[in-house]
Amino acid sequence: MKLNYLSLLPAVLAAVTLTATDLALAGSGGEASPIYGVTLPEGYRTWPLVAPAQEAAPLDELRAVLGNDPAIKAYQDATLPFPDGTVLVKLAWKHVQSPEFEPASIPGTATTVQVMVKDSKRYAATGGWGFGRFINGKPADEAQHQTCFACHQARVQNHDFVFTRFAP
Repeated sequence: MKLNYLSLLPAVLAAVTLTATDLALAGSGGEASPIYGVTLPEGYRTWPLVAPAQEAAPLDELRAVLGNDPAIKAYQDATLPFPDGTVLVKLAWKHVQSPEFEPASIPGTATTVQVMVKDSKRYAATGGWGFGRFINGKPADEAQHQTCFACHQARVQNHDFVFTRFAP
């Protein structure tokens, strides 16, 4: 019996093709977040800036939200809901007064890296989003992850559960 290898090509390609969501879940080989299975995406520190933010007390943090290519395109095109494959990463540091220029702020100690991954099938129960919160590169505990969707659902359900707006 002669096997037609070309007939197997679509199945092989489907098996080896990675989507942006798969990459965010596979990440850099680090530990996955409880509940959602999200990891830190490979190369996220070089992604474009979506927007900076400052969190008031009690957290008192400086933040920067970065986005992968599908996220940036969705923001630029004002696309809601965000498409599957969108990944947003929020970096956070303690807010510190600059020693050189008192009115200015500088990042202090890093506090968390938070990740949102859009996959409407995998995360249907949480508005299509999976969440990861990492402290020193390790996933935060399950209790901290349980608060993610509840906060987004209560406050920004009408913006596809995303707080961050694109900085002009």
